[in-house]
Amino acid sequence: MTDVFGDLVGQDEAVDTLRRAAASAAALLRAAVPVAAGAPAGGYDDLDALAEEFDGTDADSGPAPAAEADPGAGMTHAWIFTGPPGSGRSVAARAFAAALQCVHGTGCGSCPGCHTTLTGTHADVRLVVPDGLSIGVGEMRALVLRAASTPSGGRWQVVIIEDADRLTEAAGNALLKAIEEPPPRTVFLLCAPSTHPDDISVTIRSRCRVVPLRQPPPAAVAEVLVRRDGIAPDVAEWAAAAAQGHVGRARRLARDPEARQRRDAVLAVPRRLTGVGAAFDAASALIEAAEAEAAASVVEIDEAERTALQTALGAGGTGRGAAGAMRGAAGQLKDLEKRQKSRATRAQRDALDRALVDLAGFYRDALTMALRAPVAPVHTDTAALAGAGAQKWDAEGSLRRLEAVLECRAAIEANVKPRIAVEAMMLALWRG
Repeated sequence: MTDVFGDLVGQDEAVDTLRRAAASAAALLRAAVPVAAGAPAGGYDDLDALAEEFDGTDADSGPAPAAEADPGAGMTHAWIFTGPPGSGRSVAARAFAAALQCVHGTGCGSCPGCHTTLTGTHADVRLVVPDGLSIGVGEMRALVLRAASTPSGGRWQVVIIEDADRLTEAAGNALLKAIEEPPPRTVFLLCAPSTHPDDISVTIRSRCRVVPLRQPPPAAVAEVLVRRDGIAPDVAEWAAAAAQGHVGRARRLARDPEARQRRDAVLAVPRRLTGVGAAFDAASALIEAAEAEAAASVVEIDEAERTALQTALGAGGTGRGAAGAMRGAAGQLKDLEKRQKSRATRAQRDALDRALVDLAGFYRDALTMALRAPVAPVHTDTAALAGAGAQKWDAEGSLRRLEAVLECRAAIEANVKPRIAVEAMMLALWRG
Protein backbone atom coordinates (compact mmCIF):
# COMPACT_ATOMS: atom_id res chain seq x y z
CA MET A 1 0.00 0.00 0.00
CA THR A 2 1.32 3.43 -0.93
CA ASP A 3 -1.35 5.58 0.69
CA VAL A 4 -3.78 5.10 3.57
CA PHE A 5 -6.59 6.72 1.58
CA GLY A 6 -6.20 4.33 -1.35
CA ASP A 7 -9.28 2.27 -0.40
CA LEU A 8 -11.57 5.28 -0.08
CA VAL A 9 -13.35 5.00 -3.42
CA GLY A 10 -14.85 8.00 -5.22
CA GLN A 11 -14.42 10.45 -2.31
CA ASP A 12 -11.94 12.99 -3.68
CA GLU A 13 -13.28 15.98 -1.73
CA ALA A 14 -13.31 14.09 1.57
CA VAL A 15 -9.80 12.78 0.99
CA ASP A 16 -8.53 16.29 0.29
CA THR A 17 -10.11 17.54 3.53
CA LEU A 18 -8.59 14.72 5.57
CA ARG A 19 -5.14 15.12 4.02
CA ARG A 20 -5.07 18.81 4.92
CA ALA A 21 -6.26 18.07 8.45
CA ALA A 22 -3.58 15.40 8.93
CA ALA A 23 -0.92 17.81 7.71
CA SER A 24 -2.21 20.46 10.14
CA ALA A 25 -2.14 17.91 12.97
CA ALA A 26 1.45 17.03 12.16
CA ALA A 27 2.36 20.73 12.13
CA LEU A 28 0.73 21.13 15.54
CA LEU A 29 2.88 18.36 16.97
CA ARG A 30 6.03 19.91 15.53
CA ALA A 31 5.06 23.27 17.01
CA ALA A 32 4.46 21.64 20.38
CA VAL A 33 8.11 20.59 20.86
CA PRO A 34 9.31 22.19 24.14
CA VAL A 35 11.37 25.34 23.70
CA ALA A 36 14.04 23.89 26.00
CA ALA A 37 14.49 21.00 23.59
CA GLY A 38 15.28 23.33 20.71
CA ALA A 39 11.86 24.26 19.36
CA PRO A 40 11.71 27.25 17.03
CA ALA A 41 10.81 30.64 18.44
CA GLY A 42 7.13 30.76 19.33
CA GLY A 43 6.96 26.97 19.88
CA TYR A 44 4.72 25.61 22.62
CA ASP A 45 6.21 24.65 25.98
CA ASP A 46 3.21 22.73 27.38
CA LEU A 47 0.19 20.74 26.27
CA ASP A 48 -2.28 23.39 27.46
CA ALA A 49 -0.97 25.72 24.81
CA LEU A 50 -1.24 22.92 22.28
CA ALA A 51 -4.84 22.32 23.32
CA GLU A 52 -5.67 26.00 22.82
CA GLU A 53 -4.18 25.94 19.32
CA PHE A 54 -5.90 22.60 18.68
CA ASP A 55 -9.30 24.21 19.32
CA GLY A 56 -8.38 27.38 17.40
CA THR A 57 -8.91 29.53 20.52
CA ASP A 58 -6.86 31.37 23.09
CA ALA A 59 -7.86 31.27 26.75
CA ASP A 60 -7.38 35.03 27.20
CA SER A 61 -8.27 36.58 23.88
CA GLY A 62 -11.02 34.27 22.55
CA PRO A 63 -11.10 32.93 18.98
CA ALA A 64 -7.83 33.36 17.18
CA PRO A 65 -7.66 34.92 13.71
CA ALA A 66 -7.39 32.37 10.93
CA ALA A 67 -3.80 33.28 10.13
CA GLU A 68 -2.71 32.84 13.73
CA ALA A 69 -4.65 29.59 14.14
CA ASP A 70 -2.67 27.94 11.37
CA PRO A 71 -1.19 25.24 11.37
CA GLY A 72 -4.17 23.93 13.33
CA ALA A 73 -6.87 25.58 11.22
CA GLY A 74 -7.61 22.37 9.32
CA MET A 75 -7.68 20.15 12.39
CA THR A 76 -10.13 19.70 15.25
CA HIS A 77 -10.68 17.18 18.03
CA ALA A 78 -14.00 15.65 16.92
CA TRP A 79 -15.22 14.49 13.50
CA ILE A 80 -18.36 12.86 12.11
CA PHE A 81 -18.20 10.79 8.92
CA THR A 82 -21.61 10.51 7.27
CA GLY A 83 -22.87 8.78 4.16
CA PRO A 84 -25.06 5.94 2.86
CA PRO A 85 -24.17 2.28 3.51
CA GLY A 86 -21.12 1.28 1.53
CA SER A 87 -19.83 4.84 1.12
CA GLY A 88 -16.82 4.04 3.30
CA ARG A 89 -17.51 5.79 6.61
CA SER A 90 -15.42 3.40 8.70
CA VAL A 91 -12.78 3.15 5.97
CA ALA A 92 -12.41 6.94 5.99
CA ALA A 93 -12.18 7.05 9.79
CA ARG A 94 -9.50 4.35 9.94
CA ALA A 95 -7.54 5.94 7.13
CA PHE A 96 -7.64 9.33 8.87
CA ALA A 97 -6.55 7.71 12.14
CA ALA A 98 -3.61 6.15 10.30
CA ALA A 99 -2.67 9.52 8.78
CA LEU A 100 -2.71 11.09 12.26
CA GLN A 101 -0.37 8.36 13.55
CA CYS A 102 1.87 8.46 10.48
CA VAL A 103 5.44 9.28 11.47
CA HIS A 104 5.73 11.41 8.34
CA GLY A 105 2.37 13.13 8.89
CA THR A 106 1.20 12.27 5.38
CA GLY A 107 -0.52 8.90 5.69
CA CYS A 108 2.21 7.16 3.74
CA GLY A 109 0.76 3.70 4.36
CA SER A 110 4.11 2.04 4.96
CA CYS A 111 5.46 3.41 8.25
CA PRO A 112 4.82 1.62 11.59
CA GLY A 113 2.19 4.19 12.60
CA CYS A 114 0.15 3.65 9.44
CA HIS A 115 0.62 -0.11 9.40
CA THR A 116 -0.35 -0.76 13.02
CA THR A 117 -3.39 1.53 12.79
CA LEU A 118 -4.75 -0.14 9.66
CA THR A 119 -4.18 -3.61 11.12
CA GLY A 120 -5.85 -2.69 14.40
CA THR A 121 -2.81 -3.08 16.65
CA HIS A 122 -1.83 0.53 17.38
CA ALA A 123 -1.77 1.16 21.14
CA ASP A 124 -3.25 4.66 20.81
CA VAL A 125 -6.12 3.87 18.44
CA ARG A 126 -9.30 2.43 19.94
CA LEU A 127 -12.06 1.09 17.73
CA VAL A 128 -15.62 0.71 19.01
CA VAL A 129 -17.75 -1.66 16.94
CA PRO A 130 -21.09 -2.45 18.60
CA ASP A 131 -21.64 -6.17 19.08
CA GLY A 132 -25.38 -5.68 19.43
CA LEU A 133 -28.02 -3.17 18.52
CA SER A 134 -26.65 -0.40 20.75
CA ILE A 135 -23.56 0.97 22.50
CA GLY A 136 -24.13 1.19 26.24
CA VAL A 137 -23.09 3.85 28.73
CA GLY A 138 -20.73 1.53 30.62
CA GLU A 139 -18.68 0.82 27.52
CA MET A 140 -18.59 4.50 26.59
CA ARG A 141 -17.51 5.66 30.06
CA ALA A 142 -14.65 3.16 30.10
CA LEU A 143 -13.59 4.27 26.63
CA VAL A 144 -13.64 7.97 27.53
CA LEU A 145 -11.57 7.26 30.64
CA ARG A 146 -8.91 5.43 28.65
CA ALA A 147 -8.90 8.10 25.95
CA ALA A 148 -7.87 10.70 28.52
CA SER A 149 -4.44 9.12 28.94
CA THR A 150 -1.30 10.45 27.28
CA PRO A 151 -0.51 8.88 23.89
CA SER A 152 2.12 6.20 24.35
CA GLY A 153 3.58 6.89 20.92
CA GLY A 154 3.79 10.64 21.41
CA ARG A 155 1.27 11.58 18.71
CA TRP A 156 -2.51 11.27 19.21
CA GLN A 157 -5.05 9.23 21.11
CA VAL A 158 -7.69 8.33 18.50
CA VAL A 159 -11.13 6.92 19.29
CA ILE A 160 -13.13 5.54 16.35
CA ILE A 161 -16.82 4.85 17.00
CA GLU A 162 -18.43 2.92 14.19
CA ASP A 163 -22.22 3.13 14.06
CA ALA A 164 -22.36 6.11 16.40
CA ASP A 165 -26.08 6.23 15.65
CA ARG A 166 -26.36 3.17 17.93
CA LEU A 167 -25.29 5.12 21.02
CA THR A 168 -27.87 5.01 23.78
CA GLU A 169 -28.93 8.35 25.22
CA ALA A 170 -26.79 7.82 28.32
CA ALA A 171 -23.80 6.74 26.23
CA GLY A 172 -24.22 9.82 24.04
CA ASN A 173 -24.19 12.05 27.11
CA ALA A 174 -20.98 10.41 28.34
CA LEU A 175 -19.36 10.98 24.96
CA LEU A 176 -20.64 14.56 24.81
CA LYS A 177 -18.88 15.46 28.05
CA ALA A 178 -15.58 14.19 26.65
CA ILE A 179 -16.07 16.11 23.39
CA GLU A 180 -16.98 19.30 25.26
CA GLU A 181 -13.83 19.07 27.42
CA PRO A 182 -11.41 17.08 25.25
CA PRO A 183 -8.10 15.89 26.68
CA PRO A 184 -5.03 17.29 24.88
CA ARG A 185 -4.12 15.25 21.82
CA THR A 186 -7.27 13.11 21.83
CA VAL A 187 -9.31 12.88 18.64
CA PHE A 188 -12.82 11.41 18.36
CA LEU A 189 -13.95 9.98 15.00
CA LEU A 190 -17.65 9.11 14.77
CA CYS A 191 -19.37 7.26 11.91
CA ALA A 192 -23.11 7.69 11.32
CA PRO A 193 -25.51 7.55 8.36
CA SER A 194 -26.36 11.26 8.68
CA THR A 195 -26.40 14.22 11.06
CA HIS A 196 -30.16 13.92 11.54
CA PRO A 197 -31.11 13.97 15.25
CA ASP A 198 -32.32 10.38 14.90
CA ASP A 199 -28.74 9.36 14.07
CA ILE A 200 -26.63 11.71 16.16
CA SER A 201 -27.60 14.18 18.87
CA VAL A 202 -27.71 17.86 17.97
CA THR A 203 -25.30 18.77 20.78
CA ILE A 204 -22.67 16.24 19.65
CA ARG A 205 -23.13 17.34 16.04
CA SER A 206 -22.56 20.99 16.97
CA ARG A 207 -19.13 20.18 18.41
CA CYS A 208 -17.85 18.08 15.50
CA ARG A 209 -16.61 18.72 12.01
CA VAL A 210 -18.67 16.79 9.46
CA VAL A 211 -17.13 14.92 6.52
CA PRO A 212 -19.93 13.93 4.12
CA LEU A 213 -19.30 10.91 1.92
CA ARG A 214 -21.32 10.04 -1.17
CA GLN A 215 -22.27 6.79 -2.77
CA PRO A 216 -19.34 5.99 -5.04
CA PRO A 217 -20.19 5.60 -8.73
CA PRO A 218 -20.20 2.01 -10.05
CA ALA A 219 -17.31 2.78 -12.40
CA ALA A 220 -15.08 3.76 -9.46
CA VAL A 221 -16.06 0.64 -7.52
CA ALA A 222 -15.39 -1.58 -10.54
CA GLU A 223 -11.98 0.03 -11.04
CA VAL A 224 -10.87 -0.71 -7.49
CA LEU A 225 -12.12 -4.31 -7.71
CA VAL A 226 -10.04 -4.84 -10.81
CA ARG A 227 -6.96 -3.03 -9.52
CA ARG A 228 -6.88 -4.23 -5.92
CA ASP A 229 -8.65 -7.60 -5.99
CA GLY A 230 -7.73 -8.83 -9.46
CA ILE A 231 -11.36 -9.39 -10.49
CA ALA A 232 -12.18 -9.66 -14.19
CA PRO A 233 -13.45 -6.32 -15.60
CA ASP A 234 -16.85 -7.66 -16.75
CA VAL A 235 -17.52 -9.32 -13.38
CA ALA A 236 -16.38 -6.19 -11.55
CA GLU A 237 -18.73 -3.97 -13.57
CA TRP A 238 -21.69 -6.26 -12.91
CA ALA A 239 -20.93 -6.56 -9.17
CA ALA A 240 -20.44 -2.80 -8.76
CA ALA A 241 -23.81 -2.07 -10.37
CA ALA A 242 -25.61 -4.83 -8.46
CA ALA A 243 -24.17 -3.64 -5.12
CA GLN A 244 -25.41 -0.08 -5.79
CA GLY A 245 -22.09 1.51 -4.87
CA HIS A 246 -21.42 -0.60 -1.76
CA VAL A 247 -17.75 -1.54 -2.11
CA GLY A 248 -17.73 -4.40 0.40
CA ARG A 249 -20.89 -5.94 -1.02
CA ALA A 250 -19.55 -5.64 -4.56
CA ARG A 251 -16.45 -7.57 -3.53
CA ARG A 252 -18.56 -10.32 -1.93
CA LEU A 253 -20.80 -10.63 -4.98
CA ALA A 254 -17.79 -10.84 -7.28
CA ARG A 255 -15.97 -13.48 -5.23
CA ASP A 256 -18.57 -15.48 -3.28
CA PRO A 257 -20.93 -17.82 -5.19
CA GLU A 258 -23.16 -18.19 -2.11
CA ALA A 259 -23.64 -14.42 -1.93
CA ARG A 260 -24.76 -14.45 -5.56
CA GLN A 261 -27.18 -17.31 -4.85
CA ARG A 262 -28.73 -15.40 -1.94
CA ARG A 263 -29.17 -12.37 -4.17
CA ASP A 264 -30.80 -14.49 -6.89
CA ALA A 265 -33.24 -15.88 -4.33
CA VAL A 266 -34.22 -12.38 -3.24
CA LEU A 267 -34.75 -11.17 -6.80
CA ALA A 268 -36.97 -14.19 -7.47
CA VAL A 269 -39.46 -12.97 -4.83
CA PRO A 270 -41.66 -10.93 -7.26
CA ARG A 271 -42.36 -14.08 -9.31
CA ARG A 272 -43.33 -16.07 -6.21
CA LEU A 273 -46.07 -13.71 -5.03
CA THR A 274 -49.06 -15.51 -6.51
CA GLY A 275 -51.36 -15.42 -3.48
CA VAL A 276 -51.65 -14.86 0.26
CA GLY A 277 -50.06 -18.21 1.13
CA ALA A 278 -47.21 -17.61 -1.29
CA ALA A 279 -46.62 -14.19 0.27
CA PHE A 280 -46.21 -15.70 3.74
CA ASP A 281 -43.97 -18.45 2.32
CA ALA A 282 -41.78 -15.82 0.65
CA ALA A 283 -41.54 -13.89 3.92
CA SER A 284 -40.44 -17.01 5.80
CA ALA A 285 -37.87 -17.83 3.13
CA LEU A 286 -36.44 -14.31 3.27
CA ILE A 287 -36.18 -14.34 7.08
CA GLU A 288 -34.61 -17.81 7.14
CA ALA A 289 -32.07 -16.84 4.49
CA ALA A 290 -31.06 -13.77 6.52
CA GLU A 291 -30.71 -15.90 9.65
CA ALA A 292 -28.55 -18.45 7.81
CA GLU A 293 -26.30 -15.74 6.37
CA ALA A 294 -25.94 -14.10 9.78
CA ALA A 295 -25.14 -17.40 11.51
CA ALA A 296 -22.46 -18.18 8.95
CA SER A 297 -20.88 -14.74 9.42
CA VAL A 298 -20.53 -14.98 13.22
CA VAL A 299 -19.99 -18.68 13.96
CA GLU A 300 -16.20 -18.56 13.66
CA ILE A 301 -15.92 -15.38 15.73
CA ASP A 302 -18.20 -16.80 18.43
CA GLU A 303 -16.25 -20.04 18.69
CA ALA A 304 -12.89 -18.24 18.83
CA GLU A 305 -14.13 -15.90 21.57
CA ARG A 306 -15.52 -18.74 23.65
CA THR A 307 -12.35 -20.81 23.29
CA ALA A 308 -10.13 -17.86 24.20
CA LEU A 309 -12.20 -17.04 27.29
CA GLN A 310 -12.27 -20.66 28.48
CA THR A 311 -8.51 -20.92 28.04
CA ALA A 312 -7.98 -17.69 29.96
CA LEU A 313 -10.18 -19.03 32.76
CA GLY A 314 -8.21 -22.27 33.03
CA ALA A 315 -10.21 -24.71 30.91
CA GLY A 316 -8.35 -27.98 30.45
CA GLY A 317 -6.40 -27.54 33.66
CA THR A 318 -6.31 -30.16 36.39
CA GLY A 319 -6.54 -29.98 40.13
CA ARG A 320 -8.84 -28.40 42.67
CA GLY A 321 -7.83 -24.82 41.74
CA ALA A 322 -8.64 -25.24 38.06
CA ALA A 323 -12.02 -26.80 38.81
CA GLY A 324 -12.88 -23.97 41.19
CA ALA A 325 -11.86 -21.36 38.62
CA MET A 326 -14.15 -22.86 36.00
CA ARG A 327 -17.07 -22.92 38.44
CA GLY A 328 -16.51 -19.23 39.10
CA ALA A 329 -16.32 -18.53 35.36
CA ALA A 330 -19.98 -19.29 34.72
CA GLY A 331 -20.93 -15.63 35.01
CA GLN A 332 -18.31 -14.52 32.50
CA LEU A 333 -19.36 -17.19 30.03
CA LYS A 334 -22.97 -16.13 30.43
CA ASP A 335 -22.03 -12.50 29.71
CA LEU A 336 -20.17 -13.64 26.59
CA GLU A 337 -23.17 -15.61 25.38
CA LYS A 338 -25.38 -12.56 25.91
CA ARG A 339 -23.05 -10.38 23.83
CA GLN A 340 -22.85 -13.00 21.11
CA LYS A 341 -26.63 -13.33 20.98
CA SER A 342 -26.93 -9.56 20.62
CA ARG A 343 -24.33 -9.58 17.83
CA ALA A 344 -26.21 -12.37 16.04
CA THR A 345 -29.40 -10.30 16.18
CA ARG A 346 -27.61 -7.35 14.65
CA ALA A 347 -26.06 -9.58 11.95
CA GLN A 348 -29.53 -10.88 11.07
CA ARG A 349 -30.88 -7.34 10.77
CA ASP A 350 -27.96 -6.34 8.56
CA ALA A 351 -28.36 -9.38 6.31
CA LEU A 352 -32.09 -8.76 5.98
CA ASP A 353 -31.48 -5.11 5.16
CA ARG A 354 -29.10 -6.08 2.35
CA ALA A 355 -31.83 -8.32 0.91
CA LEU A 356 -34.37 -5.50 1.11
CA VAL A 357 -31.97 -3.14 -0.68
CA ASP A 358 -31.70 -5.67 -3.52
CA LEU A 359 -35.48 -5.98 -3.68
CA ALA A 360 -35.88 -2.20 -3.69
CA GLY A 361 -33.43 -2.06 -6.60
CA PHE A 362 -35.66 -4.42 -8.60
CA TYR A 363 -38.78 -2.31 -8.12
CA ARG A 364 -36.76 0.82 -8.83
CA ASP A 365 -35.81 -0.74 -12.17
CA ALA A 366 -39.49 -1.48 -12.89
CA LEU A 367 -40.41 2.11 -12.04
CA THR A 368 -37.75 3.66 -14.28
CA MET A 369 -38.77 1.37 -17.14
CA ALA A 370 -42.44 2.27 -16.71
CA LEU A 371 -41.48 5.95 -16.86
CA ARG A 372 -39.08 5.29 -19.76
CA ALA A 373 -36.37 7.09 -17.80
CA PRO A 374 -32.97 7.12 -19.57
CA VAL A 375 -31.06 5.48 -16.69
CA ALA A 376 -29.26 2.17 -16.45
CA PRO A 377 -30.92 -0.62 -14.42
CA VAL A 378 -29.49 -1.61 -11.04
CA HIS A 379 -29.91 -5.32 -11.75
CA THR A 380 -28.94 -5.92 -15.35
CA ASP A 381 -29.50 -9.69 -15.03
CA THR A 382 -33.18 -9.23 -14.09
CA ALA A 383 -33.90 -6.31 -16.42
CA ALA A 384 -36.25 -8.41 -18.54
CA LEU A 385 -38.28 -9.44 -15.49
CA ALA A 386 -38.41 -5.83 -14.28
CA GLY A 387 -39.58 -4.76 -17.75
CA ALA A 388 -42.40 -7.31 -17.65
CA GLY A 389 -43.36 -6.02 -14.21
CA ALA A 390 -43.37 -2.45 -15.48
CA GLN A 391 -45.87 -3.38 -18.21
CA LYS A 392 -48.10 -5.24 -15.76
CA TRP A 393 -48.05 -2.74 -12.87
CA ASP A 394 -47.45 0.61 -14.64
CA ALA A 395 -45.51 3.41 -12.91
CA GLU A 396 -47.96 3.89 -10.04
CA GLY A 397 -48.00 0.21 -9.15
CA SER A 398 -44.21 -0.02 -9.31
CA LEU A 399 -43.90 3.02 -7.05
CA ARG A 400 -46.29 1.54 -4.48
CA ARG A 401 -44.25 -1.64 -4.37
CA LEU A 402 -41.00 0.27 -4.00
CA GLU A 403 -42.52 2.26 -1.16
CA ALA A 404 -43.61 -0.98 0.55
CA VAL A 405 -40.01 -2.22 0.59
CA LEU A 406 -38.70 1.10 1.93
CA GLU A 407 -41.41 1.16 4.60
CA CYS A 408 -40.36 -2.33 5.68
CA ARG A 409 -36.78 -1.15 6.13
CA ALA A 410 -37.97 1.82 8.17
CA ALA A 411 -40.18 -0.39 10.35
CA ILE A 412 -37.33 -2.76 11.16
CA GLU A 413 -35.10 0.21 11.96
CA ALA A 414 -37.82 1.34 14.39
CA ASN A 415 -37.58 -2.09 16.13
CA VAL A 416 -40.68 -3.71 14.64
CA LYS A 417 -40.13 -7.47 14.70
CA PRO A 418 -38.56 -8.37 11.34
CA ARG A 419 -40.96 -11.23 10.59
CA ILE A 420 -44.02 -9.03 11.10
CA ALA A 421 -42.55 -6.24 8.97
CA VAL A 422 -41.55 -8.59 6.15
CA GLU A 423 -44.92 -10.37 6.11
CA ALA A 424 -46.70 -7.02 5.87
CA MET A 425 -44.37 -6.02 3.02
CA MET A 426 -44.98 -9.25 1.09
CA LEU A 427 -48.74 -8.79 1.32
CA ALA A 428 -48.39 -5.20 0.11
CA LEU A 429 -46.23 -6.37 -2.83
CA TRP A 430 -48.80 -9.00 -3.77
CA ARG A 431 -51.76 -6.64 -3.57
CA GLY A 432 -49.89 -3.82 -5.28
